[in-house]
Amino acid sequence: MTGQPAYLKGRGAQINPPNRFDQHVYDSDPTVSLDDDEKLTTEYIDVFPKTMLNKVDSPDIPLDWSLNPYQGCEHGCIYCYARNTHNYWGYSAGTDFEQKILVKKNAAELVEQKIKHPNWKASPLMLSGNTDCYQPIEKKLEITRSILEVLWKYRHPVGIITKNSLILRDIDILKKMADNHLVHVSISVTTLDEDLRRVLEPRTASVQSRLFTIEKLSAQGIPVNVMFAPVIPSINDHEVFKVAEWTSKLGARSMGYTSVRLNGDVAVIFEDWLRKNFPDRAEKVMNKIKANHGGSLNDSQFGRRMRGEGQFAEIFRSQFHLARKKFFEGKETPPYNLELHEQMKNPQLSLF
Repeated sequence: MTGQPAYLKGRGAQINPPNRFDQHVYDSDPTVSLDDDEKLTTEYIDVFPKTMLNKVDSPDIPLDWSLNPYQGCEHGCIYCYARNTHNYWGYSAGTDFEQKILVKKNAAELVEQKIKHPNWKASPLMLSGNTDCYQPIEKKLEITRSILEVLWKYRHPVGIITKNSLILRDIDILKKMADNHLVHVSISVTTLDEDLRRVLEPRTASVQSRLFTIEKLSAQGIPVNVMFAPVIPSINDHEVFKVAEWTSKLGARSMGYTSVRLNGDVAVIFEDWLRKNFPDRAEKVMNKIKANHGGSLNDSQFGRRMRGEGQFAEIFRSQFHLARKKFFEGKETPPYNLELHEQMKNPQLSLF
């Protein structure tokens, strides 16, 4: 339509809502108009945190600590709940989240300081709890790899979640950690439809690359969990059986899921994207998401927010459990080894 901003190919968000913490908002229209040279430009900004490990208080998250080498994510997944955290850094949850990436180059040093402390007790860390630790800039900076090197040095357990095949670069470290039961890897597989993947998660690894990553990691004995996440009604929910079947055949040992929830600015960003890409079903999708969260687009209630409620949630939960029983029954993921870290800190313990 004449006068409408061009669709930003290669980006997820098509708008840049104002930062909700900014007291000086001069334009309430969240749409963004960029010059051609600015549409795909990504800026990397060094930040220097004093700590890297964040205590996780949510019972919905299986690990107690998370760390994020990067804030903001160039992957551009349109549904990402982490978009709202960019407001705290002074940026928008929209295109800013994908184009202004905060980089923590001292991450490995801070991790080492924490886990070698005499009072630290080994507890699996989560890489990453917020943004992907293997987003594109990691290929150059290798911050995630440096963290893994520290964790292996101290034999400390870690769980990794990513949707980027770049993780295969670090298979040498992951193999050693897996042999000692120190690592679990979750690969996010949202869809097997490459056309959908391109608009839903524009700068992530392709579907084929993600499946190859599952196969390659599994072949090396690295335990792989598949996250079918998020489940978006009338967009990808029908794929649960195929995702379970394919990933299990390739060696994945387990599978989980979460339901999409549109907290904060993610709601307006997602709806704008939805109406531009799927105008024929936009109302249906939005109404189903609301029905899945008690009439709201978001739900912050622990124990319910990740799965949803109501008829759709119950139907999908039944389908998921059936798919997991059919394709993953009998498969197991070994528990983390917490003892090796204590032995590394206290070599004399190995004498007893």
